Amino acid sequence: MTGASASASRVIAAARIWLGTPYVHQASVLGAGCDCLGLARGVWRELHGAEPEAPPPYTRDWGEAGGEEALAEAAGRFLLEVPIGAAGHGALILFRMARGATAKHCGIRSATGLIHAYEGAGVIEEPWSPIWARKAAFAFHYPE
Repeated sequence: MTGASASASRVIAAARIWLGTPYVHQASVLGAGCDCLGLARGVWRELHGAEPEAPPPYTRDWGEAGGEEALAEAAGRFLLEVPIGAAGHGALILFRMARGATAKHCGIRSATGLIHAYEGAGVIEEPWSPIWARKAAFAFHYPE
């Protein structure tokens, strides 16, 4: 997809309203439950309204190996892909959580860190670290 990116401050504000939402696999309900993809979907709805497509069922396994990058392919249909090094604040970052695994975790870069959801913590904002930088596999900006 091509076009202008949504402002970073708008994307981050949309992500921060999800802070404290409990983790619920495959959910995307503000305050009630979401996973990392549910957070990304909620930010989309805040910026653009209805989602362009429903995600297919997916497993919780962050270490799932395989050649198909389903999350990155779906993101590429609706978001603006950028090189990891050019992904600024407000970017949706996709992560490979294990060597040889597909990218199955995502979060929003903020000025101070990463807003994401995971089991046992829900939606949190934590500092960006070299560990997150090493695991980053794809980056996208939300369109205007």
